Amino acid sequence: MKKLIVLAFDTETGALEVRDKLFELQKQELITMEDAAVVVRNEDGKTDVKQAKSLVGAGALGGAFWGLLIGLIFLAPVLGMAVGAVTGALGGKFSDIGIDDSFIKEVGTTIGPGQSALFLLVSDVEGERVTEELEPYDPEVLETNLSPEDEEKLREHFAADEVAA
Repeated sequence: MKKLIVLAFDTETGALEVRDKLFELQKQELITMEDAAVVVRNEDGKTDVKQAKSLVGAGALGGAFWGLLIGLIFLAPVLGMAVGAVTGALGGKFSDIGIDDSFIKEVGTTIGPGQSALFLLVSDVEGERVTEELEPYDPEVLETNLSPEDEEKLREHFAADEVAA
């Protein structure tokens, strides 16, 4: 079963630092990351998203997934009721694939201006060893499981065209 994990940090640089650390841990086969994206919220609350292009492959979801999820988390609260129907439809789409509204809301309230987050789709992890390696970075961990059926729905809706080939 895959997990969608969000590691939240109190600094704008924390997510990038941990992403690089996780690349090292992946080389040691302590974690298998299918896909990842870094979100940095500057002090003005604007978001910058960086997808981990080196992970693009058979397991990658592509920019459409990360863009919609991160947009729903960070833009919907700012735009308010003007886009209520659209965000409701998007929220329903994520709910249909196992990512519930409470998870989305929790992530949105956890990552404030001047902070960052690392979004991960993980298929395998040596939990204790990875937790020990990340302890100095002090991330707040939010996660939700994706069943094989949910993962397949996710890929059908959001997989990048180049991945399908």
